[in-house]
Amino acid sequence: MTSFKKSFVKPLARPSELYTVEDSYWKKLTSPVLVKEFGPIDYVHFSRRAPYHFAISSSARVQVYNPVTKVVTKNLNKFKEAAYGATFRSDGQLLCAGGEESIVRLFEVNTKSMLRQFRGHKAAVHRTYFTRDGHHIASFSDDKTVSLWDISSQQISGHYEGYHKDYIRAGCVSPVSENIFVSGGYDKKINMFDSRTKSVTMSVDHESPVESLIFLPSGSLLISAGGIEVRIWDVLAGKLLAKLTQNHKTVTALCLAKQGTSIVTASLDKHVKIYNVSTFQLSHDITYPSAVLSIDISRDDKTIVAGTVDGIVNITKRDTSVKHNNANKKRQARAAAIVQSDGIDISVPIMQPDQMSKFDTALRKFNYSQALDLVLVHAVAFKKPHVTVYVFDELCRRNGLVQAISGRNSKQLAFLLNFIVRYIGVRKLSKTLTHVASTVIDCYWDSFDTCTLEVRALLTKLHTVVENEILLTKRLLAINGLVKMLMISSEVLPDASQTTKLDNKIVVKN
Repeated sequence: MTSFKKSFVKPLARPSELYTVEDSYWKKLTSPVLVKEFGPIDYVHFSRRAPYHFAISSSARVQVYNPVTKVVTKNLNKFKEAAYGATFRSDGQLLCAGGEESIVRLFEVNTKSMLRQFRGHKAAVHRTYFTRDGHHIASFSDDKTVSLWDISSQQISGHYEGYHKDYIRAGCVSPVSENIFVSGGYDKKINMFDSRTKSVTMSVDHESPVESLIFLPSGSLLISAGGIEVRIWDVLAGKLLAKLTQNHKTVTALCLAKQGTSIVTASLDKHVKIYNVSTFQLSHDITYPSAVLSIDISRDDKTIVAGTVDGIVNITKRDTSVKHNNANKKRQARAAAIVQSDGIDISVPIMQPDQMSKFDTALRKFNYSQALDLVLVHAVAFKKPHVTVYVFDELCRRNGLVQAISGRNSKQLAFLLNFIVRYIGVRKLSKTLTHVASTVIDCYWDSFDTCTLEVRALLTKLHTVVENEILLTKRLLAINGLVKMLMISSEVLPDASQTTKLDNKIVVKN
C-alpha cells in the first residue's frame, strides 16, 4: 500500500545570514521535485535575472521552467532533431541554442518566437553562448570549428578552423571581455581565441577529452573538466594551478555558486561535488540516483537543477530558514511568532501535523478544489497566509491549480482575490501569488463581464496594487543605478593625498 508523507509547512522567518561553515550552507536540501523528459538532459542553464527561470535542453526541444512552480512556462519546439546547449543572455530576454541540425537558433523568451537562424556549421552544434556585450553568439561544433555570429546582421564575424582535430563539445566566453572565448575538444586541447587578433592566444592540454569549461568571475582563472579530473588554469600565465580528482568517473558539467566562490561539478558517478575556490578543497557532496549529465544553480543559490542520463530533471531547493537554538524552539512551540515582512505583520504560529491533516487528506485524494477551500477561510488565509501559499505551491507542482480555481461562485472568487490583493506585495509570497493571479484571470476572463460589483472592484484594486509595485521597483532600480555610479566614480578617481604636481603635470603615485 502506498504511504504518503505528511506536509510540512515552513513558517515565515527573518532572512538568515550565510552560514560560516561551508558544509552547513549546502547540507539542508528539501525533497527534490522530479520531472521526466523524453531524452537525456543535455544542458541546464539559469537566467541571471529574477525570478531565475531555467532552460532545459532535451530531445528536440528547449523548455523554460519557473523555479517556484516547477512547471514549464515556455516550450521552444522549433527543432527537427535534438537541441543542445540552450543559454540565456544576461538580461534574460533572449535565448540561443544549437542542435543536431548544425544550426544556431536565437529565440525571444517572452514570445517564444525564433528571431534568427545562423547557418554555416557542417555538423552538430553542442554549445552556444552570448558574448559579454550580448551582441554576438559563440558556437562550438562537431565539425571541429568555432564560429562567432553577429546578431544584428545575422552574419558570421569570426570563424576558427584547424585548431582542433576532434569534436568540440565544450566552450565558454569571458565574463570580463566580449572578445575572449575558449573551446575544448575531444582532442584534449583547450584553445583561447581573441576576436581582435583572429588567432589563438593560449593553448593547453587537458590530457583527457574536454567535457565542460567555465571562467571564474574575475576572468583570470579557467576551469576545465574532462575524464575524472577538474583542472584550474591561470589564463594570464597559461599554466596549471590545481587539479581536483575526487571523482572516479567522467566529469560531465561545471557551474559556479555563492557568487563565484564555489565550484560545482557533476559526474557520471552520480555525484555532484562542491569545492571552495580559495582552497580548492571539497566542501560538500550530493548524491543522485543516476548519472548526472548537466547541472546549474540559480544566482541566489536557492535552486539546484540537475539533469540525468535517464531523462530526469531533478529540482532541489536549498532550505534558507534560520536554525534556532533549543530555547527558541521551546518558546516558539508555546506561542506564535510574529514576523514582520515588507511592512506587514503576519502571525505565524507553529503548525502541528494534526492541524494540517484536513487539506493533506484532500490532496491525497486529488480533491484539489476542496484542499483550496480548506485554506481559503479567514482563520487560515489571513492569520496563517504561508499555509495558504504552501497549498498553492503544492497545487502548481501537481498541475492542479486550474482545476482548484475553476468553477467558483462570486463569493469564493471575491475571497480569493481579496487574499491575492492583500499579500501579493509581500516579498516572500509575491512569486507564487503572481502566478496564481495570472491563472485566475485566465480562468475567468470570459465571465468577468457578468461578475458582481465586488469582484470587479477587487480586480481594479489588484490592477492598482500591481502597478504600484512595478512603479516602486522601477524607482528602486533607478536608485540602485545611481548608487552604483557613485561607487564606481569613487573607485576611479585617485586619492588627492596620493597625487603631486610636478612641472605642471599630475603624477599618480603607485
